[in-house]
Amino acid sequence: MRVFTPTEVTVHATNKYLSVLVAAKYSRVLNEFPRMGTKAGEKKLTTRALEELTEGRIEYRVVPRRRPTE
Repeated sequence: MRVFTPTEVTVHATNKYLSVLVAAKYSRVLNEFPRMGTKAGEKKLTTRALEELTEGRIEYRVVPRRRPTE
């Protein structure tokens, strides 16, 4: 299993917390795609998502949360 350092994941994200959130949401998207059976050498989806984030292949944008109007 590959270990990702905070410095490594923050190259393409603002901070390490945001990078983990982006990778987690992207791994959920990857999980929706059908797979052709499980292969012994297949990487986990979170590992694939973190690799793609550190390589700069994931584009994302932060949408500010809407506050309820009173």
